[in-house]
Amino acid sequence: MIIDKNGNTTIITQEQISIVELVKKIEADYETYKNTHLVVNLTSLSQISKEEIVEFLRVNKTHRNDNKSFVLVSGKVDLNEVPDEIAVVPTLQEAFDIIEMEDIERDLDF
Repeated sequence: MIIDKNGNTTIITQEQISIVELVKKIEADYETYKNTHLVVNLTSLSQISKEEIVEFLRVNKTHRNDNKSFVLVSGKVDLNEVPDEIAVVPTLQEAFDIIEMEDIERDLDF
């Protein structure tokens, strides 16, 4: 797991651990990330199942309740199978675009 900071955003890049272990690690270290937007970069994985994406639902809900954005980055996911509650985009740039749009919505009280 590689952790980078970019302004008010934390980018976690998955390396070799499983999705389940990654989610457990994020949840265990949540206090570290709770005040920043969170991007989880899964582009190193060759395939990601719907079940693996669903593993992120708890973290996603907790983070959004803290008024911060949570975005997964992967081009290997069937977006038609992804729950609507989770933002999944194919590139890091699109993740930053989502965060910017959600910041604007929060500022406008949407």
